[in-house]
Amino acid sequence: MSTADRTGCDTVFIDGLEVFANHGVYPEENALGQKFVVSVAFFCETRAAGEADDLALSINYGEAAQFIDEYLRAHTFKLIEAVAEQVAAALLERYELARGVRVKVEKPWAPVGLPLRTVGVEIERWR
Repeated sequence: MSTADRTGCDTVFIDGLEVFANHGVYPEENALGQKFVVSVAFFCETRAAGEADDLALSINYGEAAQFIDEYLRAHTFKLIEAVAEQVAAALLERYELARGVRVKVEKPWAPVGLPLRTVGVEIERWR
């Protein structure tokens, strides 16, 4: 999508959703699981929802958070890049009102052998 097509997009977002799931390159990550922190921005038009005060005209962030949690628990990926890519694709498929999404996946317990707050990846995908 071109920059011109993005004008007028509002944002519905989920910030810092904690999900315990089994993703990682190492077998113990897949066996034991770990915490992932997911943030999502849906780029969409919210004017109609705001004017009508009608959730059906927007993206239900509570339902979306539940979907993300269930999706990450049901699937296993080696790379957080794959987690972000697949979550973005699933959200765009599920939420027709979204023109695009930004998905950020953080892995605060990453096995890097050094103290750190988090590592992660952030992507944007548009229709």
